[in-house]
Amino acid sequence: MGNIQEELGNSLKLLKQEWEEDLVQYKKKFLYTSISDKKDEGVCWYPVQVKKSKIGFGERLIVEFERFDTTTPHMFQSGKSVSVFSNQALFQSQSHRISGVINQVKRDVMTVTLQAEEVPEWMHQGKLGIDLLFDEASYREMESAMKAVIKSEKGRLGELKQILLGEKTPTLIAAVSVPLPHLNSSQNEALDLVKSSKDIAIIHGPPGTGKTTTLVAAIAQSLEECRQVLVCAPSNSAVDYLVEKLLEYKIKTLRIGHPARVEDHILSQTLDAKIAMHDSYKDLKRIKKSADDFRKLGQKRKRTFGPEDRMERRRFFDEANRCKDEAESLQDYIVYDIFQDTQVVACTLVGAANSALKGMTFPIVFIDEAAQGLEAATWIPIQKASKVVMAGDHCQLPPTIKSYEAAKNGLSETLFEKVIKRKPEASKMLSLQYRMPELIMGFSSKYFYHNGLKAADNTLLHFLGPDEPVLEFIDTAGSGYGELQEEESLSTFNLDEARFSLRNLEKLIKRIGIAEIKTKQWNIGLIAPYRAQVRRFNELVFESYEFPNLRSFSELLTIDSIDGFQGQERDIIVISLVRSNAKGEIGFLADTRRMNVALTRAKRKLIVVGDSATLSIHPFYNSFFDYIDANGCYKSVFEYLE
Repeated sequence: MGNIQEELGNSLKLLKQEWEEDLVQYKKKFLYTSISDKKDEGVCWYPVQVKKSKIGFGERLIVEFERFDTTTPHMFQSGKSVSVFSNQALFQSQSHRISGVINQVKRDVMTVTLQAEEVPEWMHQGKLGIDLLFDEASYREMESAMKAVIKSEKGRLGELKQILLGEKTPTLIAAVSVPLPHLNSSQNEALDLVKSSKDIAIIHGPPGTGKTTTLVAAIAQSLEECRQVLVCAPSNSAVDYLVEKLLEYKIKTLRIGHPARVEDHILSQTLDAKIAMHDSYKDLKRIKKSADDFRKLGQKRKRTFGPEDRMERRRFFDEANRCKDEAESLQDYIVYDIFQDTQVVACTLVGAANSALKGMTFPIVFIDEAAQGLEAATWIPIQKASKVVMAGDHCQLPPTIKSYEAAKNGLSETLFEKVIKRKPEASKMLSLQYRMPELIMGFSSKYFYHNGLKAADNTLLHFLGPDEPVLEFIDTAGSGYGELQEEESLSTFNLDEARFSLRNLEKLIKRIGIAEIKTKQWNIGLIAPYRAQVRRFNELVFESYEFPNLRSFSELLTIDSIDGFQGQERDIIVISLVRSNAKGEIGFLADTRRMNVALTRAKRKLIVVGDSATLSIHPFYNSFFDYIDANGCYKSVFEYLE
């Protein structure tokens, strides 16, 4: 137990180190800087104007803002907390700022749910801006969870702590289950493990192996014995995806979380929406209105009036308080009724600390994408669990960590990784993948999964044409395609490589046939490991006239970073590796798990463009080039230059 306590104490120390580093980086970009500097750092939109507003679920005010400066890169994204401000002399005080949460950002339009009843007048008078806020609440919840786990000795949390961190052996119970026909043998074996494990079960799901399908089947199976379970994931998008799949099973699901952080098609599953759709909601609105009316009547009576007026004023306020108490009781009943009718409660890891779940425990807590969640965040839902089921892949993207020192000293190791290393008997790897032809799959299978993956029969049909190779590496060594660095972000890009990648993609589209690709709705992913290169791709495709064919594919084309493609697939994937320098510096391309994600997104064709002279300094890329050579997939950029 001492070793575990020491380990947990160190994890808490590293979390605080990450917290401090995140805050330092935020302050550098944000505090005590001019609006112009904040814009350059990507943490401020200014100026903006209100496009339109509406009242959404839960009587929440939703406002759409548009910015005028359309060129500056930014860090705004859905789920982030923001503050709307005015730069007019009369409205510059903190009291006039209004906080909110971003629903979505589409190019130069941002939709925000504001903490206000109506749009204030000053928002219609120009000189508006939006600042990105620092999210301290998540750190507080993670710190609280770590302290609770450290303190726990007895009870279920104390037991799970010892089992998950390797000091006690997990218990297996005899369980008979009938194989599900829509699952393969390794998926059914994973279900057997979930059913027979009393404490912990790990579903290890490499790319394309149907991890989420298996997890949802396990959740559905558990509901045959449990009335209600908790389902979590580190990100809002991952939770929404799970909810979508659970609804296909007709499972009654409640999505906990701020509606602004939930995708539109899942909004009807949120607590706000279910309250608004409840049979008693009209009564709740009526009682709340009565409370407001009585309060307004009371406020009209001044204290200087005579005794009768004072008594009447008191009566109005008493009546307002009575209505308020009645409304609170009715709301409590509505929420209780909603929970009673819920089979799956779904939220993010940090969202498991939501006040709506206070005091609740669950027979099973399911955690998807568990290899992407910080250990401290993962303990938040585990505090509510009798049994834990985690699904993920520690060979894909790790959690995002700001502090290099904290990551180096162990913060990057997730609880998922610890369990799978220390208690391998509690895990099952899914071995049949349905996404990639064997040639695309082969390198990842060999390098990351001990050749344990097999390509399902359906992948034999995954090609663009009989004469079109499914895998190509195009070597830019010796071409003079050099990397550069953005001044404002220090992110790396390679303009020549970007242009070449797009021209090569256009030629591929012409070769296959524009009509053919559009008829079959084959989608295309353009991946770059650096944000600056993603920006170059967007500029070249959408802001220039160099690539008209690609622009006509805008509905089928996605341009994003590796992180943005986690969990996704595309028929055609082009990866631009960017790095090309005489020193052999490859930066975070050395994060091989990130590259595993990039190399396993393609269904029908994968094209990798990069400089072998720069990359081959790293053993991972050397192994990749050996694989490319052995399978006849090597091309030189000089074969394509006219």
